[in-house]
Amino acid sequence: MSKKNTLKKEGTGQRLVLLLVTGMLVLNAGAQTDTLNNTMPEIQVVGKKDDRIFKRVPGSVDIISNKTIQAIAPLNTSDVLRRIPGLNIVDEDGAGLRMNIGIRGLNPIRSSKVLVLEDGIPVTLNPYGEPQMYFSPIIDKMQEVEVLKGSGQLLFGPQTIGGVVNFITANPPAKLTNNIKLSAGGNGFFSSYISHGNTVGNVGYLVTYNFKRADNLNRLTFTAHDVTGKLRIALNDKSEIGIKLGLYDEISNSTYLGMTQAMYDAGGYDKTILTPDDHMPVRKINFSATHVYRFNSNVQLQTTAFVYDIVRNWRRQQFTRNGPNANSSGVVWGDPSRTDGGAIFMSNRTDWRNRQYLVRGVEPRLVIKHELFKVENTLKTGVRALWETATEQFIQGNKPDSWGGNMRDNEIRKGFAMSAYATNDIKITSKLSANIGVRVENFDFNRRIYRGQFPIGTGGANVVADTNVLFTRNTFAFLPGGGLNYTASDYVTFFAGVHRGFAPPVVKNAITATGIAEEIDKELSTNYELGARFAFADYANISATVFYMHFDNQVIPVTLATGASGSANGGKTNHKGIEINADMDIAKALKWKHALPVGGNFTYTDARFAGEKNVVDNLLPYSPKVMFNAFIGFEHTSGVGIRLFTNYIGSQYNDQNNTEIPTPDGQVGKIAARNIIDGSVFYTMPGKKISFNVAVKNITNERYIASRNPQGIRVGMPRFVTAGIDFKF
Repeated sequence: MSKKNTLKKEGTGQRLVLLLVTGMLVLNAGAQTDTLNNTMPEIQVVGKKDDRIFKRVPGSVDIISNKTIQAIAPLNTSDVLRRIPGLNIVDEDGAGLRMNIGIRGLNPIRSSKVLVLEDGIPVTLNPYGEPQMYFSPIIDKMQEVEVLKGSGQLLFGPQTIGGVVNFITANPPAKLTNNIKLSAGGNGFFSSYISHGNTVGNVGYLVTYNFKRADNLNRLTFTAHDVTGKLRIALNDKSEIGIKLGLYDEISNSTYLGMTQAMYDAGGYDKTILTPDDHMPVRKINFSATHVYRFNSNVQLQTTAFVYDIVRNWRRQQFTRNGPNANSSGVVWGDPSRTDGGAIFMSNRTDWRNRQYLVRGVEPRLVIKHELFKVENTLKTGVRALWETATEQFIQGNKPDSWGGNMRDNEIRKGFAMSAYATNDIKITSKLSANIGVRVENFDFNRRIYRGQFPIGTGGANVVADTNVLFTRNTFAFLPGGGLNYTASDYVTFFAGVHRGFAPPVVKNAITATGIAEEIDKELSTNYELGARFAFADYANISATVFYMHFDNQVIPVTLATGASGSANGGKTNHKGIEINADMDIAKALKWKHALPVGGNFTYTDARFAGEKNVVDNLLPYSPKVMFNAFIGFEHTSGVGIRLFTNYIGSQYNDQNNTEIPTPDGQVGKIAARNIIDGSVFYTMPGKKISFNVAVKNITNERYIASRNPQGIRVGMPRFVTAGIDFKF
């Protein structure tokens, strides 16, 4: 039966309006005032820095400031994230449109084991049922990036096993401010950022627009638009409201297909687009509103309502590796005489994987300062209700550029999650503080199949058939945690923490298309941290963190995105290691008038299987033992500056068996270590209104394998030069 390639979008606008009204119903009204606090009401992960060394934060924390982001002159979000210790960033494309973050040995594919937020709001497809990142927040509009890996994760969720990455966008300014940033490079690369904001009376606003494009940038052609509006309204001296509305729209030729091992070894294919007809549009519409009401100086209620809708339709041309078949297109990559997987035989068949995701949530959070046991306490407690829906269609066309075809699969997956949490900070003495917390997660989910592939008889072939069946499951988790902070002096802090980590099972893998409840369970871990932070005067910072994570059961993704199918319980795993971070301004230490910043971080991770006999003691996929970042710069008082960055990633495996010798198709095998050097030169004119920069990525033009997933070798970004201007007025 032939059906048009249409994933229904009807009702998206109506749902957004409905959620807008619903969100506003939970917000308290109030009278206007003539004054306005510049702080935007929104969820904060870390909050403001406390004396440069985060004295009261119970765990490891890293913040990339706006100044550092500008010095990096990032081509994409990955350029910034790889500067954070413990993070392994796997590039899938040079533009960084598909973000892959691994923390402390966790699998980075699609960042599914990391809680990714923007201004405290989830940005993944479905936070519980499908926590994958199929697009990256555009770094051009970010003011800061903060990463929290300790027990403080219990305030967020549902993912609390690896860490929280929160992208922070700019707030409405106190006075009229305009900003234009432009950058360009080879291969048609162009990026622009325009913002306009002001505060008038009790209302502050900010509107930003991003546009990015490129032609064959490391085999990727794309255009992306991002529009964000933020509104801050002071209702009275006790309350204010913050509203955010966004639209992201992207079209690219993203593909899963990579090179075979023979193609990579031979060279010459690095800029070749293997699947020119692959087509991936992504559109996201999001709305959030946060209301803050201060009952008094000790009690504050913050209520957040949010909704977002993501449509991701993806056309991908199919292929074979063992020779041509009756449906082959005649296009062959590599040596056509090879039938061992070392060549790629393109097919006329095209698969459309059309998906739409709707997420709605509301979260009231109460902060109470009290004096239980006659000491200072701060209680943070709240609940969150979250509804999510995934609609999926799988359609097969008969041409590489097909826009329609026969529907093979059609289904809807739904989930409803209720979570509650409470953490209490206790100031035991002037130097010693403790944090005790708990989070409870309950997730009810189902999978309704309308059309799919079903086996006929024992060992029979699959047939496509219509049906209407519903299968349900539930998962529950009780997650305690706590931490200690000891402030030995204004410049020395020690901390320790432990918490229970949790990640819900992916709905599609937990319930099969035939209704079988698979043994794909929730992930539970016990995470330990012990560390110290040191500050020397106002010119140097050093931090060191020892960590250990034990998983009762870690789910190792083996989906198409990882070059396989399905998903599997990896059993017990152990992750241990150390992170060391240091930065210093040598010029300030020597009382020079210029700036000479230098610093870096080192991460050692040993993440191994501990339960499954066949792979016990093997390293986990994409868990390099050693990672190292360093930078050095010079900034003259005239405004001229230079920075050099280096990023070293040790060797790693992409399979559970730790296969050394690569397979002919390039999908399995050891990935060699690599070191990438980036640099930037910049000049800020007097008055700091206009600045210029020239950035070079991969200065040495090192050729390396960035990944062997999803379906073959992805080559890292070659040398690339950009020039930009930043104008504020």
